[in-house]
Amino acid sequence: MDKVKIGVIGIGNMGTQHVVNLYNGKVKNAELVAICDIKQSRLDWAKKEFNNEVSTFLSIDELIDANCADALIIATPHYQHPIMGIQGLKNNLHILVEKPIGVYTKAVAELNKIASESDKVFTIMYNQRTNPIYKKVRDLVKSGEIGEFRRVNWTITDWYRTQFYYNSGGWRATWEGEGGGVLINQCPHQLDLIQWILGMPSKVRGFCNYGKLHNIEVEDEVTAYLEYPNGATGVFITSTGEAPGTNRLEIVGDKGKLVVEKNELTFYRNRISEREHNATSQEGFDKPENWECKIPVEGILTNHVGIMQNFVDAIMDNKEQLAPGVEGINGLTISNAIHLSSWTDNWVTLPLNEDLFYEKLQEKIETSTINKEDIDIVLNLQGSH
Repeated sequence: MDKVKIGVIGIGNMGTQHVVNLYNGKVKNAELVAICDIKQSRLDWAKKEFNNEVSTFLSIDELIDANCADALIIATPHYQHPIMGIQGLKNNLHILVEKPIGVYTKAVAELNKIASESDKVFTIMYNQRTNPIYKKVRDLVKSGEIGEFRRVNWTITDWYRTQFYYNSGGWRATWEGEGGGVLINQCPHQLDLIQWILGMPSKVRGFCNYGKLHNIEVEDEVTAYLEYPNGATGVFITSTGEAPGTNRLEIVGDKGKLVVEKNELTFYRNRISEREHNATSQEGFDKPENWECKIPVEGILTNHVGIMQNFVDAIMDNKEQLAPGVEGINGLTISNAIHLSSWTDNWVTLPLNEDLFYEKLQEKIETSTINKEDIDIVLNLQGSH
C-alpha cells in the first residue's frame, strides 16, 4: 500500500476541515478519495472545491459498495458514530471516529467488541492527546513526580456558544439529535484527558442545568464531583454560557501541584512529601518547602491532523496509536455517569449501569418538545449494511 485511500462521511463543521486538510496533503501517505453527505448542496460544494477529483456519495452504503476506500473518517451526528463504525469494520475498512465515540456506552461496547474481532485500525479523534502540555502532565503523573494523586480540579468554561450556534442545525442541543449538550459536544476532550492522565473515578455525582443559559433542552452548565479508588477527589466544571471563560487544570499529589492555564505548565514542587512533613514537623503551622517550577514543554499541538497522521501511520507501519478507538468509551462513561447522577439525583458508582442510563435517555427523547423534522432527516443518514 503506497497510500491510504480515505473516505469522509459527513462534511459539516469538522468534516469539512478534515476533507480540506486531506485534499491539501496535510496528512502524509493519505489520499482523499470519497466524500459522503446526505445534503446534495454539500456534495456540490465538494465537487467544485476539489475539481471533481473526489467521488461523492449520498449514503455510506453507496460509498462502501463503490469499494474505493481503505479507511473511513466518520464525522456525522453522534448517534451514528457506533453504527457507522461497526458498518465500516464489518466491511474491512479502517475507522477513525470523531468525538464523542457515541452517545451511550451500551452502543459503544458493541463497537469495541467488533473492533476487537477485527484486524483493522480503529481510532478516535481525541486531538488534545497531541497537546504537548497534556502529554507532559501525564508523564509527570505517571512517573510519580507529583507523588500519590490527591485531588483534581478542572474548570473549562471557555466553550462559549451563542443561541445562533444552537439554532444552526435542527439536531443540535436535542436529546434525540445530539444526545446531550456541553458534556457530549464540547468537553469530551477534557473528560478523556482526565481519565487518560489519572485513570477512571469510582463514583460520580453530577449537577446539570438544562437550558439555563440558552433556549435548548440539554445541559449548558455542569458541575460534577468525582471520587477515585485511592480516596482522591475531583471537581469538573463546564459551561457554554460563561464569558469570559476559564480553562484551568489543577492536579495535586502529596509531592506537589501541577497547574495548567494559559498554555503554561507550572509545578509547585514540595521538597519532601506532604505526608512525611506532616508526620515529622514539630511546628503546628509549618508547611513543606515548595519550589515554583515552570516546566518546559517541547513539541507542537498537531491537533486533528496529528491524529489523522497517527491513524495513517498505524495503518501503513503498525505505529502505536495515540488515541485507540476502544478508549473512547472511558470519557463517555464519565459523561453518562454525570448525566445519570443528575437525572436520578444520586451518586453513580462505576462500572455504569448502562441499561438504566439508556432507559433514562429514552425518557428524555420521548418527552422532548423539540420539532423532530430536522432530526429525522439527519438520523436517516445511518446505513443498512
